[in-house]
Amino acid sequence: MRAVTWQGKEKMEVTTVSDPIIKEPTDMIIQITATAICGSDLHLYPHGSAIL
Repeated sequence: MRAVTWQGKEKMEVTTVSDPIIKEPTDMIIQITATAICGSDLHLYPHGSAIL
């Protein structure tokens, strides 16, 4: 499947990643139909983050 992946400071790419699988009985796979980013999170793009 295709996914936007974080490659580092100011670098995001659309890449092909493996399809998710269910490993545990409590796991689930969901389909995302829309997404957004909060303006307060945009500082991560030019500066990066230790948690990403």
